[in-house]
Amino acid sequence: MSHVLVTGRGPELLRRATGSAPLLPVLGVVAVLALPLGHGPGGGSGAGPADAVSALAVLYCAVRLLRTRRRPLSRTAAVVLGLPVAGLALAALHASSPGTALAGLGRYLQVFVLVPAAVVLLIRHRADFRMLARALVALALWQGAVGIDQYATGTGASYQGQYIRAVGTFGPQDVMGMATAVSFGLLCAVGLALGGAGRAERTVATGCAVVLLVPLALSFSRGAWIATAVGCLAQLALAGLRRAVKVVAVVVAAGVVLVGGAGVGTERLQERLGSIGQVADAPDQSVVDRYSLWAAAAGMWREHPLTGVGLKDFPEYRDGYAPLALSSGSDTEGAGAAFRRQPLLSPHNMYLLVLGEQGLIGLLALAGSWLALLVCALRGLHRARAAGASGAAGVSGAGTDCALVSCGLLIWQSTDFVYADIGGPSTVLTAVCLGLAAWWALVGSEGTGSGSASAGEVPAR
Repeated sequence: MSHVLVTGRGPELLRRATGSAPLLPVLGVVAVLALPLGHGPGGGSGAGPADAVSALAVLYCAVRLLRTRRRPLSRTAAVVLGLPVAGLALAALHASSPGTALAGLGRYLQVFVLVPAAVVLLIRHRADFRMLARALVALALWQGAVGIDQYATGTGASYQGQYIRAVGTFGPQDVMGMATAVSFGLLCAVGLALGGAGRAERTVATGCAVVLLVPLALSFSRGAWIATAVGCLAQLALAGLRRAVKVVAVVVAAGVVLVGGAGVGTERLQERLGSIGQVADAPDQSVVDRYSLWAAAAGMWREHPLTGVGLKDFPEYRDGYAPLALSSGSDTEGAGAAFRRQPLLSPHNMYLLVLGEQGLIGLLALAGSWLALLVCALRGLHRARAAGASGAAGVSGAGTDCALVSCGLLIWQSTDFVYADIGGPSTVLTAVCLGLAAWWALVGSEGTGSGSASAGEVPAR
């Protein structure tokens, strides 16, 4: 402490901590997701503590805006973030159950509009962005450690008759929860490693990314594997093809050592990896169910092309469109939860879910918002590179690391939504990450406003 005061860094650290205070509600959401609250009486469905904290974060953001009388969002940001509202409102109006539709409307607004907008407004500079990204890495490491312990001790979720599937604290009802958290943390670590300012920071971030590969593998989540591979490869390609080749070679070598040499889950991982290529030739029941649900959603859209069948009405129309091969549900147990038959209430494909319930109008509005964010994030990466190359800013000052994190998260989510949709306690984490990516795409990449320090703010490093 005396060394800090002597060198004069004490006031600087105090200003940095004070300057990041508005971000605390968002960090609180991430912290609550580390608690073992994923398998309560409701089976992990419905609103949870993290959702309550996210609502408080939105309320805090609104009160703060009223007190400071700041302009909330730029016109472009308001249009991009608010675009999904049109399709959601239209689909809610003609839903069969007004009460259920209202609850669904609130959930969609929370995940895709309100929480992301609050995160955008509460991040004030790139130092805040990096702090939140590091918090996501820390959450991933914690959830990954719990998952590895579950695999090693046989206390995880049930997988092929054994309790070895790593699910972290989310429980078997949100079986994708840990895989999602670990994937987000891994992508943040890769972005910070590729664009970080100092060697020490890049080394630590690289180590975290390598460590997180283990729990991701032990999640046995094929969708998360594919999305993470696509997201990381995109980050590497955007950072430079030469570096991408080197990193891919290191990762492949590490995989050979872990799986081939150390025998980490060799047989089961090989079976799971092999099943990705068998989805057409010899699909298992889970794949058959998924195809059946996809067919049901597509059938709903064909008969209701513009507006869909109505918000949250997929369960009501499912049996009328699904083929006979669809099973009655999936079995979940283990990781501290009793056996439960979980009904199949969604197609496990976000695009088809939106297309079936909200029609083409809803899909264009929602997916259009995500595409606009990705385009803006890529443009911001180009500007950051240009600023760094011209010497106008350092690598970290230009925000290359922020850009790579943002692009990686958006590409991961766009890919994962082919195999998954929203639901469960981990859904609020999706909202936080969309907000993190949206801040760079809509604000931070401009190099003005929140992207640079104004009077009284902590300078962006």
